[in-house]
Amino acid sequence: MLLPHLIEFPRHGAESTGYISVCEQQQHVPFAVQRVFWTYDTPEHVARGRHAHFHTQQVLVAVAGTIVVTTELPDGQIEVFRLDSPQVGVYIPPNAWHTMLYTPGAVQLVLASLPYDEQDYIRSHEVFREVWGKSDQTSGAAGS
Repeated sequence: MLLPHLIEFPRHGAESTGYISVCEQQQHVPFAVQRVFWTYDTPEHVARGRHAHFHTQQVLVAVAGTIVVTTELPDGQIEVFRLDSPQVGVYIPPNAWHTMLYTPGAVQLVLASLPYDEQDYIRSHEVFREVWGKSDQTSGAAGS
């Protein structure tokens, strides 16, 4: 199983003319992209995400601003990723609880391995812990 990790996309250009970063199908992300969406105008005090997926893999990119992504794996391992460059994304595997916080003006681009399916979401942290064979012993865990 792949763990959450940063992915650096190629960067082409120069300071004098600007840059372009490219993501080609399965060359830079470990799955075929079947859905793309973006979030924006999220107030600083609002935590988005707060869920896990049974099957969907994602790569999150802060195309503007800064996004702090917290992931929790079924074994309780928690990692925090700071996305502040449109050249870097974070891979979110299935079965990883994830929460995002945004700076003002932040725009998040998401590349997803599957089309939207509400049945693929685990929206309760307690259920997330139950599904993976652990009781919810930490009420302060990410996303609770």
